[in-house]
Amino acid sequence: MPRLTAVAPVILIAFAWTSGCGVKKEVHQKALDDLAVTQKKLKKTERERDLQAKRLEDLGAELSTTAADRDQLAADRDQLAADRDQLSVAERQKKKRIDELVKDMKATQDELLALRKQQEQTKKRLDAFRELNKRFRALVDTGKLQVDFRNGQMVLKLPSGVLFGSGRAKLSSDGEAALTEVLDILQTFKGRRFLVAGHTDNLPVRSRRFKSNWDLSTARAVSVVQFMIEAGFAPANLGAAGYGEWDPVAANDTAENRQLNRRIEIILVPDLSELPNLTASPSS
Repeated sequence: MPRLTAVAPVILIAFAWTSGCGVKKEVHQKALDDLAVTQKKLKKTERERDLQAKRLEDLGAELSTTAADRDQLAADRDQLAADRDQLSVAERQKKKRIDELVKDMKATQDELLALRKQQEQTKKRLDAFRELNKRFRALVDTGKLQVDFRNGQMVLKLPSGVLFGSGRAKLSSDGEAALTEVLDILQTFKGRRFLVAGHTDNLPVRSRRFKSNWDLSTARAVSVVQFMIEAGFAPANLGAAGYGEWDPVAANDTAENRQLNRRIEIILVPDLSELPNLTASPSS
């Protein structure tokens, strides 16, 4: 009991002083009253001290809790920042994937459009081929003409034996008649360009006029072009070429095959609208 110990000397001193000195009763009583007041103040001070100690203890607990909360908030903040960064990465990846998908979809749409255009062009050529076959049916049936696709081009093939004499480049009368039948139908293809190509077999030419099969095939092609011009075809829409023996359609191993190789081809040059757009930039 430390508080009582602190008050005891005061009581003893007061008692000794009052007893030994013969102090009056009033003075003695006043001293006791003052002592009682002092004890009250001391008790009040001790209670306040205890309250302050308790308050200090509570503040310490609150401070510890606050520090723990602060640490937890800091941890939560760090976790939120990490989650935010992770979400940002995921969002960037998602956006990149969406951009790639959009790009792929556009490329696919462009490919589909190109395929549709190609399909339309192919259908157009097939329709034209069927129409040619239909119009040339009589000549095809008699063997004077063959309609074919070769190297991606529509070709009218006329045997050289029908148009020319052996080793000659001047159209025969029968050849002119056969060619006139063909040209009457070709005249309906207004504005179309034509390439006339001469071909021979691989047997060497025996003529003073022509030094080689190149010369003979080219001269025959030019003769057909000149006949077409006389028939009313625009010279700007015509071309002549000689291939000699170097573009055969059959092996030159039999008389029948060599006869197939001796031919005049009238090639229908495709319109620019029928060709793929070669100037377009390729998709990346």
